[in-house]
Amino acid sequence: MEAGAPAADHAPVSTHAYATLVTNADYALGARALCRSIRASGSEADIVVLHTGGVGAAALDPLHEFGVRLARADLLPTSDAFNAAHARDRIHGLAPFTKGEKPAFHTPLDNFVKLRLWQMEEYERVVFIDADALVLRNIDILFRYPEFSAAPNVYESLGDFTRLNSGVFVARPARETFAAMLARLDAPGAFWRRTDQSFLQEFFPGWHGLPVYCNLLQYVWFNMPDLWDWASIRVLHYQYEKPWAEHAKADRLGPLIDLWRAYLTGENLPADIAALAGPEAAACVS
Repeated sequence: MEAGAPAADHAPVSTHAYATLVTNADYALGARALCRSIRASGSEADIVVLHTGGVGAAALDPLHEFGVRLARADLLPTSDAFNAAHARDRIHGLAPFTKGEKPAFHTPLDNFVKLRLWQMEEYERVVFIDADALVLRNIDILFRYPEFSAAPNVYESLGDFTRLNSGVFVARPARETFAAMLARLDAPGAFWRRTDQSFLQEFFPGWHGLPVYCNLLQYVWFNMPDLWDWASIRVLHYQYEKPWAEHAKADRLGPLIDLWRAYLTGENLPADIAALAGPEAAACVS
């Protein structure tokens, strides 16, 4: 095993895997809903849960229900200068979030742990999905997509199509790629404003654009309701405010929060996602 590579608790079963990252107990809760949704979609691919020292065994144990591979992953071996530049207070001060609320536990350096996926050469392809997301329809077809594939960061306007969102992406693990990433990531004076998203967009300038419905961000619900189509959504991503937390937008996002809770518990799962009410109908009810 390559030095620093994620250490999994058992051998792989498939040559393809979905992967997510858990850095604390809250994201472990999110991973439970995500893993259930992947299995509910009918996928038999491996599910790898990368986890850091910020989450304990008790929070991870419920994930065994879904046959996951738990893989301990450490922070990247970045320099003190890099770590200082990307500390929470500094990065949020230079690039404040004005559109929504990031959770208090958000730690920018954790985001770069995603890059360790490129060390997992036991897989031909890995589809990464953030733990604050749900798979609403089978997306195994993404294992046929090239590296690097990702959906655009659309949640406010069509102008967002020029930026990728790293909540869902397709990777081809290779140690050479990982080494090149580390060299580029921690170059002198490097500062990645949107952490892993900024870095991945620069590292893969010719990134392949996935359909927006492969990573539909929850703000589309109230910012661009005409774009919302339950029949087309493959992955629903709860960016900014999290469905497991109390927050100011809970009333506006109520139907999406209810759906997440159904996947968390396995109770009251909708028989037909396409039949769910859209934003306009929900607004009339509220």
